[in-house]
Order: sequence, then structure tokens, then C-alpha cells
Amino acid sequence: MAVRAVDGSAGDADYGAIGGGYSRYRRPDPRIARAVAEALGDARTVLNVGAGTGSYESADYEITAVEPSASMRAQRPAHLAEAIDAVAENLPFADDSFDASMSSSSVHQWSDLAAGLREMRRVTRGPVIVLTGDPDAVRKFWLYDYAPQVLETEVRRYPPVAEIAGLLGGEVTVTRIPIPADCTDGFNEAYFARPEMLLDPGARLACSAWSFVPAETVAAYVEHLARDLADGTWDARHGAHRAQPAYEGSLVLIRATP
Repeated sequence: MAVRAVDGSAGDADYGAIGGGYSRYRRPDPRIARAVAEALGDARTVLNVGAGTGSYESADYEITAVEPSASMRAQRPAHLAEAIDAVAENLPFADDSFDASMSSSSVHQWSDLAAGLREMRRVTRGPVIVLTGDPDAVRKFWLYDYAPQVLETEVRRYPPVAEIAGLLGGEVTVTRIPIPADCTDGFNEAYFARPEMLLDPGARLACSAWSFVPAETVAAYVEHLARDLADGTWDARHGAHRAQPAYEGSLVLIRATP
């Protein structure tokens, strides 16, 4: 059964507490959006599960959005369709209702991954698209040197790519998505070339993994990063990232067709 927080959030993070800045810090990146659009192909009707503030909902499609968090639904721009209050594990739609369905940075929040993916497959005639993080690639990011508990949280929460692929079944492709240096979708790796952004409490709060780490531990992590940025240690070790146009990290797009 899906678990809801006070504000209606489903999963293990309370977006009533941490979700207030998502529309500012987690804006859809156009290059990632292109990868999503290519995966959706010629679909006309698209279901977005765990839709949040509406990232990657293109006007090229007839979108139906599902989002259990009241705070996230409230941040959806006026030009987007109002999101339905429901959870992935119990979608209120008939079989084969949509040409395609998608989930962006959401599956790690679900209380029952198998049930949620089964529901997406049930209501979808064509491709099911999952944009998520590959837990096997998380620890290679430089942030592990500064905030290991944060990234261990991501490793623990992200379902293995092979598990998602196996549950979806059918013909499955997995594409690793390069993360641009100026990525506007502010997950942790989006700041691979802009480490100063992770000194911003709002930026950290828009990455839910930080909320699972005790405040005093987060403070120590931030102090360590700030100190290494100030004295040049970070640049001596990782400064080459500042000149990289993109980073191949944990971001993957999984596409499954029946």
C-alpha cells in the first residue's frame, strides 16, 4: 500500500517540508527534455506519473499528470493541466488508456516499485519511459568525497536499472543521458561543474536525499566543501570539471515497449 505524508506525499520523502523550492531549482533541462521526447516518439496521449511540478511535460502531447503531493501540485505552472491526486501503485485509469507513459525522477519515491510499474504498463498501449538514477554509478561523483551519506542515500533509494527493466518487460533499451554543465534540473550531479551551488540550502533541499541526513552532518559536509572551495583544494582535485561541457553520471532513460 502506498504511504502518504501529511500533505499527501507518497513514498519516503515529505514534500510538504522539502518541496517548496522545486519549481525554482528543478526546472526541466531542454537537452534532457529532447531525450524524453525522442523516447515518447509519436505518442499523442501521455501519462506522467509522479509528475511533481510538471518537468518534461511537453505541449506536443496531451498530458495527464498524477501527483500525490499537494505542495508539488500547487507549484505546477498555470499553463499545465491540473494534476490528479493519486499514486503510481493505484492508477485511476482503464487498461490501455494512454499511448505512452512516463516517470521522471519519481520511481525511487514509490512504496511498491513493482506495483507502480505494473500499473503504468497496464494503462499504457505503447512505450513506458522511466528517467531515473543508476545506483551503480552514484558513488563515482566527486560529491561522495564531501557528502557520502547523501549519496549512499541515493544508492539505497534508486532501484537497480536491471530490476526496472525486468519488471517492465517487453523490449527494453537503457540510454545514459549526458548531464550538461549548465543543467537547469538541479539534482546533485547537475552541479558537477558548479560546486558552489551546493552551498545554497535551497539547491540542497531540492535534492531529496539531503533530507535523510541529520542536520548536523549536513552542516559538517557543507563546511568541508566551502573550505575546500575557498582554499582551492576542490579545484586542485576536481577543477577539470569546470571546463567539461557535460558529465556522464548516473542519469539514465529506460524505455520499454510491449
